[in-house]
Amino acid sequence: MSEPSSSTASSTSTAPAACAATAPAPTAMVRSTKTVLITGASGGIGLHLAECFARDGHHVVVVARSTPQLEALAAVLRHRFGVPVTVITADLAQPGAAAQLHAAVQAQGLTLDALVNNAGYGVFGEFRNSALDAELAMMQLNMAALVSLSKLFLPDLLARRGQLLNVASTAAFQPGPYMAVYFATKAFVLSFTEAIAAELEGTGVHVMALCPGPTASGFQDKAAMQASALVQGKRLPSAESVAVDGYAALQRGKCVHITGTLNWLMAQSVRFTPRRVVTAIVKMQSRPTGH
Repeated sequence: MSEPSSSTASSTSTAPAACAATAPAPTAMVRSTKTVLITGASGGIGLHLAECFARDGHHVVVVARSTPQLEALAAVLRHRFGVPVTVITADLAQPGAAAQLHAAVQAQGLTLDALVNNAGYGVFGEFRNSALDAELAMMQLNMAALVSLSKLFLPDLLARRGQLLNVASTAAFQPGPYMAVYFATKAFVLSFTEAIAAELEGTGVHVMALCPGPTASGFQDKAAMQASALVQGKRLPSAESVAVDGYAALQRGKCVHITGTLNWLMAQSVRFTPRRVVTAIVKMQSRPTGH
């Protein structure tokens, strides 16, 4: 069955690899006609999505908690692609942070052509033993901040006939023992994204949910998943490959994109399998080693 995604995690890496190996180093700042805001941009998939948008000439607004990592990323993007980059430090797990971010963008006179809601994290372990504060903060980040930013920036996207990309996960397609709240947040993201995509048909705004499977990034460390059979000893796809694939799907106009053929097959299989069986399989796949 489907598994949790590492798409929303940050990592300690600050210098992104090339979105396209042929991209030349510019000699001067290019004139950007479009602006994108990407949350969770300091590492993982968010960092590589920032590179993809920069390669296409966007003014990139990068948002995360780590100012040094964002500044390092901004320097790389400016040097390699010649685009303007705006750094905004924000902890979107805090109530009210999304509204503050929106106000900061407005204060700089920026209008978005694209919004990427990528920030998020997971908590691994039995629900009865997990920290309530960590799970409530995860719900705030994975769901409430995503909805708030989508709502607040939607007037921009409508005016510009823009793009909204919400990073969900293959975890969205079934319940997830040992990551019960995380799986539920991603199910919310997928359902919400598909619903507003239908509402916005005919407006010129394109909405997509990106659903990666487990990905090599800092997600596992953040979620304390090192002991999970889901990732232990597994070779995972890179954050760069997931970002490049997702970006291409967004430009093709897809509504839901699952990265990887095997992930797609697993996500489809839950339609034909009793939910109790699906949940039991995910429990077996995700169990802590030694259980």
